Amino acid sequence: MSEDILLRFALAAGIIAAALGFYWLSNRWLLDRAFGQAGDLYPALPHKPVLVYFTTPTCAPCKTIQWPAIEHVRGRLGERFQVVEIDAAARPELARRWGVMSVPTTFVLDARGRARYVNNGIARADKLLKQIEAV
Repeated sequence: MSEDILLRFALAAGIIAAALGFYWLSNRWLLDRAFGQAGDLYPALPHKPVLVYFTTPTCAPCKTIQWPAIEHVRGRLGERFQVVEIDAAARPELARRWGVMSVPTTFVLDARGRARYVNNGIARADKLLKQIEAV
């Protein structure tokens, strides 16, 4: 009986490790894909962190959860970072080049325009704040 429990535990741990590895690899792939795409957003880098926010007009979580979180971070950091909001429905080619498959999706770019963090789905204000302060 204890061997059966150990085997099931090992199997569960293996599945969790594989899922975490897949998640890490997919985020790495999105960051690599976003590398060099900042030029599509604005002609000159602002020399401060940029939060690239992909949304659509019909995205309820974008309006009710994600945007208020971004506004909270903006209230805390002020002009120390820039927000670029992109309507993925109006600019599907740009969303495709960035690897965006769902909204909301946020990217945190450093002052040189390199993607450092990606958040698929809702990112809470404290998480965004930590990511922006890290770059």
